[in-house]
Amino acid sequence: MDWMPGDDLNTVDLSKQFQTSRTPVKEALLLLEKEGLVTIPPYRRPFVTRVSLEEVREIYQVRVNLLMLTAELIVNTASDEDIASLRAFLLPMREMAAAHDIDGVFWASVAFRNREAEIGGNRQVKRILDSLGLRTLQLRHLSMKLGRTYAEQRLSDRERLVGAYEERDASLAVALTGAMVRRSLKIFEQSEDVRAKKDSGQVA
Repeated sequence: MDWMPGDDLNTVDLSKQFQTSRTPVKEALLLLEKEGLVTIPPYRRPFVTRVSLEEVREIYQVRVNLLMLTAELIVNTASDEDIASLRAFLLPMREMAAAHDIDGVFWASVAFRNREAEIGGNRQVKRILDSLGLRTLQLRHLSMKLGRTYAEQRLSDRERLVGAYEERDASLAVALTGAMVRRSLKIFEQSEDVRAKKDSGQVA
């Protein structure tokens, strides 16, 4: 199930959905609150935290720089075997894209980024990326769905990125990483602009 910003989170319904008691659900919500994903107001139901466009931009500004640092670390320190583990993601992603399995491509992309953070070798960078990744997960999913026309470019860029890792080309790896993340943000910004115009009656 996908929850949108502002959606209420009923602990009774959640415990039924995940077949558990309310106690672990409440504990999970407290953890999500610490990550900024859930808001728990006094005497009211928890709800999915609303993130402003400005907050999204700030998060992406940090995320893009950490991912570019990770790309440089991979080029300079990762083993050939570690880089080969990234190439292993590419064929399944192409097959899922050919089958129009956007969700499959998305989760494979998440796994690819997680693997990059692992083989980058900097535990502090990985920890921060994990936290930011959770906060932006839904936005990244939305961006991928909205940016279907960029699907081929996304895959081609990822293939070029792995090629840059294999060639130990730090400049290209960093540039590709930055371009990919900024494009994802741009797609989201455009969708927010359209939504704002609809809300104001400027778009039918």
